[in-house]
Amino acid sequence: MRRLVTVGAGALLLLTGFVASSLLGRAGDGPVPTVDPVQESQETEYETDPEVIESVMTGGVPVGRWKEGLMFEGISPQPWLRSAANWLPGTEEVQPDEMRITFMGSAPMLRPGQMNTSIYIELGNGDTFIFDMGEGAVANYLGAGVAINQLNDIFLSHLHVDHFGSLPWVYAFGAWAGRWHEPFRITGPSGRTEKDGVAYMVEGMKQMMHWHREAFSVFPTGWEIEVNEFDFRDAGGTAYEKNGVKVIHWPASHAKDGASGYRLDWNGLSFCFTGDTRPNTLDIEYCKGVDVMITETQPEVISISSGVQGVPPFVGRYTVDTHHTPAYAAGYIFNQVQPRIAMATHMPFDPYVNAETIAEVRVHWKGPFHFGAPDMVVVNVTKDQIWVRDGVIPDYPNVRAPNAEASIALYGGLVVPVPKYQREDLQGQFIRDAEIDPDLYYPDGYHPVLMPRWPTDKPLFIPEDKVPESMRSN
Repeated sequence: MRRLVTVGAGALLLLTGFVASSLLGRAGDGPVPTVDPVQESQETEYETDPEVIESVMTGGVPVGRWKEGLMFEGISPQPWLRSAANWLPGTEEVQPDEMRITFMGSAPMLRPGQMNTSIYIELGNGDTFIFDMGEGAVANYLGAGVAINQLNDIFLSHLHVDHFGSLPWVYAFGAWAGRWHEPFRITGPSGRTEKDGVAYMVEGMKQMMHWHREAFSVFPTGWEIEVNEFDFRDAGGTAYEKNGVKVIHWPASHAKDGASGYRLDWNGLSFCFTGDTRPNTLDIEYCKGVDVMITETQPEVISISSGVQGVPPFVGRYTVDTHHTPAYAAGYIFNQVQPRIAMATHMPFDPYVNAETIAEVRVHWKGPFHFGAPDMVVVNVTKDQIWVRDGVIPDYPNVRAPNAEASIALYGGLVVPVPKYQREDLQGQFIRDAEIDPDLYYPDGYHPVLMPRWPTDKPLFIPEDKVPESMRSN
């Protein structure tokens, strides 16, 4: 894939001069003689015919059109991308009329390079959304430079743990790292009974984390959770509607009641995510005509995969036929929906299976297709162009500072709440008495000012002009 560079006439002349001077500089083995430019201009005849210059500068480069070979119309990089090959954290703003989709997790089984399913949506109005928060995916969010307290508005397709396993971590550490002035918002389907719905799961998560929540309450924290549980039977019902963004849902066929697919529409752009499901007509109905359709995909190589993944063939066959979408079916559905680009995720990204998956999808779908795997596939979407790249994140990233924008919007500055407890409220004196005197381990000449207690019983207020730049939006 190539990067489009638009060059003005002045730049063309400069570049032509650079090429010419470079060639002159390489002409001999010895030093380049000093040339009087006035004398040289009088003695040397230069080619200046605009048609010749244009031919030289654009030869073989599809300036202004980008349709080469079998590339699909509209599948091309937007001009503001820093690179057509890679996305790097913090290098590109989402444009006002753009949607950016990042696959933060792409597999049903955890392994290096593929965390469990999670799809991050960034819109040009500043809103962000997360569809599923699978185990391990949070590491990719942190590597991508997303502040922990900005991981919010999470939509769960269903309650298999590979689709919500990172939720406790995000809840716990987001509460500690700046999510002090807004609730943790989770949306998901109900189930056949009260115990099968997302609200019951969230309540169980809070109980599971009782010790952690109390222990961390010696810090400023925000433990409030806002759960939006919708009726999973309400096909086409609205799960979210705010700031021009609308998210609808419909039932998915995933062995048990209480699984859903989603569609997000904003500013004339749209994406849908089927979640895990057997192929069904509701996906076709509610994804019809979207820009980006994402579905899970399982190729018909059950016997081979059983040897690779260690799953008995009959278990693999039964799992697909009760829970998942075969690649042939994915292609069929794509052809009915006619998205601008079709994408497959929740799959092992392996050489032995990738080409087979494409071949099976292509039986029915001849349009643009790309894997939403492995992790960190980035999709930029505008009304005219769609482009897919690899995101590049560090192996050992530093965690981004908490984002203070919510507090600034409410209070005109950063407000740090008072912790609920001091340490003595939660810990016996006997164990603190067993702590070693710091004077015994700090060397002579060095002794930090210790803070064994939170220093105030009042909320701290830091004026906006004193809030560190690292705590502001990029």
